[in-house]
Amino acid sequence: MKVRCSSEKKDVRAVWFEDGDVRMIDQRKLPRNLEFVSFDNYVDVAEAIKNMTVRGAPSIGASAAYAMCLASLKGADLKRAAEEIKSARPTANDLFYAVDWMYGLLIDGEDPVKAADAYAQSMVDKCTAIGKYGEPLIKDGAKVMTHCNAGALATVDVGTALAPMRAARDAGKDFFVYVSETRPRLQGMQLTAWELVQEDIGHSIIPDGASAHYMSKGVDLIITGADRIAANGDFANKIGTLDKAIVAKHYGIPFYVAAPVSTFDFSTKTGKDIVIEERSEKEVTEICGCRIAPEGSKALNPAFDVTEAEMVTGFITEEGILKPSEIKKVLR
Repeated sequence: MKVRCSSEKKDVRAVWFEDGDVRMIDQRKLPRNLEFVSFDNYVDVAEAIKNMTVRGAPSIGASAAYAMCLASLKGADLKRAAEEIKSARPTANDLFYAVDWMYGLLIDGEDPVKAADAYAQSMVDKCTAIGKYGEPLIKDGAKVMTHCNAGALATVDVGTALAPMRAARDAGKDFFVYVSETRPRLQGMQLTAWELVQEDIGHSIIPDGASAHYMSKGVDLIITGADRIAANGDFANKIGTLDKAIVAKHYGIPFYVAAPVSTFDFSTKTGKDIVIEERSEKEVTEICGCRIAPEGSKALNPAFDVTEAEMVTGFITEEGILKPSEIKKVLR
């Protein structure tokens, strides 16, 4: 990911390991400030996952891999560390996949840093492949809609939903992106829009409630990311994704989900079995610490919703574009 630092553009990853510390962009501070934080123990990395200093399923997975790396380097009990890291957030499958992957390698004596670096690089390589397979879907002059943030910030680098857009830009295509704000944490407005500015991709931020309006006027395709994909093709993504899928089906707009194979959870049979994280009502009732809701009003704040497989045109993976009925091809 290239970010503008003053007048320069520099390559920066969302999370990496350097001089014994896990380093990451503090995504809570964007777009106002580009700040980096460092952690030297796995407990603090787990807390960074929980409080959304780092977010996005693949970046969470990479952070979890580095947390396991720190646990090993510090001589911590790996089984206990794995349980603590997994407890940070319940929905994103990449978190659990990364912890189990690292645990298996570490108990076999693999070098912790090399193993974690390899996991993070594998996410970048997979996202690059997702971009290659998804790029032909975006035609010259297309209008694309996305929801939440599934760019480099969410995936170490490159992105899932944004990977085909970057590839289409590199191919010289001229297209436009509708970026829904993504209440209540505003990841679309604050993170996706920020990434598109860095990449010089034309876009406009729209209120979540305006998505159906613009679809009725003409949207060529929708691409979102995913946090967990069940065995039948149902998937969990940021709250508000289901709304878009329903409207897209009504208007006949292709709806694609971009995700690495690590996001598929074949132990979860259907979307009904996916645990949906419930976050603090303050994320809804407050903005920057200032209460905007009436005193005495309560709020509900599910972080994700589940979209049924029948609404998905295809899953863009590092192994190609798969229809919901074809996803078992990636089962290992």
